[in-house]
Amino acid sequence: MEICHRHQSSTAGLLSALRRLYLSLYNWTVFLGWFQVLRLALKTLSESGHQHVYNAVERPLLLAQSAAVLEIVHGLVGLVRSPVTATLPQIGSRLYLTWGILWSFPETRSHMLVCSLVISWSITEIIRYSFFGMKEALGFAPSWLLWLRYSTFILLYPTGITSEVGLIYIALPHMKNSEKYSIKMPNKWNFCFDYFYAAIVALGIYVPGSPYMYGYMLGQRKKALAKAKGE
Repeated sequence: MEICHRHQSSTAGLLSALRRLYLSLYNWTVFLGWFQVLRLALKTLSESGHQHVYNAVERPLLLAQSAAVLEIVHGLVGLVRSPVTATLPQIGSRLYLTWGILWSFPETRSHMLVCSLVISWSITEIIRYSFFGMKEALGFAPSWLLWLRYSTFILLYPTGITSEVGLIYIALPHMKNSEKYSIKMPNKWNFCFDYFYAAIVALGIYVPGSPYMYGYMLGQRKKALAKAKGE
């Protein structure tokens, strides 16, 4: 029995170490991706203007944002304790903006809102991934980084959401004219889908969804900072 217990303990310790190693590598890799996005965005903004920011950041933006899909997987398999119900809508909306709007409709890419979107996202993610990267690698994160992790969204979430809504709205006429991703009747599936109206529904979801997420994050902030003070 004692040998069996030791074996189980050793296996659990190994799995825990592998989990921490994987999550640490994941967080720092995505951190570097977002750092590259911010660096290129600021450099291009100062040298060439906002019209060229998207072209400069496209590749690292697509990679860094798409990597966030793994966070949903992490929640589903129990690697992290974050609820999938909170993670899914946030990541889903960002993937929609990244691939479904900016990548799909080039007409939106030169708008000033792309800058506010990219800068809001990248600063938020740089802080978030460095915070979790340090926690997984070292077992703790400095108090100033914890404060940034749970405070910068107060400003950056509204600027990011405003940019998202604005870019979807700007893309609407291009969706309607191009009919991209729409499925018309008749067809062999007997099914129709209009991307333009789906985007309008998405805009409608932002109305109740954004205040809910903001309130959820304020609640998380209160808990995290209270816990840090208690420690």
